[in-house]
Amino acid sequence: MEGDLDRRIQTLAEWLYESTHLVVFTGAGISTESGLPDFRGPDGVWTRRDKGLPPRPITRSWDSVEPNWGHYAIVDLQKMGKLKFLISQNVDNLHLKSGISPDLLAELHGNVAQLRCMRCGKRVDRSEGRTRCGCGGKLVSSVVNFGEPLPERDLRLSLEHSRRCDLFLVAGSSLVVTPAADMPLEALRSGAKLVIINQGETPFDHRASLRFNESIGEVLPKAVKRLKRLMGLFE
Repeated sequence: MEGDLDRRIQTLAEWLYESTHLVVFTGAGISTESGLPDFRGPDGVWTRRDKGLPPRPITRSWDSVEPNWGHYAIVDLQKMGKLKFLISQNVDNLHLKSGISPDLLAELHGNVAQLRCMRCGKRVDRSEGRTRCGCGGKLVSSVVNFGEPLPERDLRLSLEHSRRCDLFLVAGSSLVVTPAADMPLEALRSGAKLVIINQGETPFDHRASLRFNESIGEVLPKAVKRLKRLMGLFE
């Protein structure tokens, strides 16, 4: 089994090396190693609910949670010029906290650390303590609740990059919440390879070119390290 994992990690590293338009798509599973719960993982919020169990309590405040090695591996892809776009379903602010450029990021469900202007759509940090945008519009939570439309800019860029990518890497998502989960379908329609790293089944498993049931921290940092060697970037 260990040998099989090693081969799959090597394949992922080679595909990352060959890729000219890499899109990474993250869900709650990438943040579990930072101490946050996911939703449909083996001990996720919805999984526990379906078993009649209460959600595990979060003992830390959102702003005290730190990015983990999975987040930083994506930052490394950005630094190497490999990451063309990052699409996230997460609201935990950990991608921005880890060093991802806002220009390369779509947060489809918003961000707990930011407010959104109801008039112009601009986001500002909650820590600024403002109630009004520079345009005069009211600032409200940027987090998207069920039934609300996704932010236009984020959705548009996510679709554009999904349709242009040659490698679509899913990290920690069950791929069941739409329209976010439509992105891998757009990538497949455009001929991209689909790689899924997720501890739990997804509706796209049978269409994935490469599948990892292991944790993100067990896979992605190692693949990125091997990519650095392929690129001649020795640590």
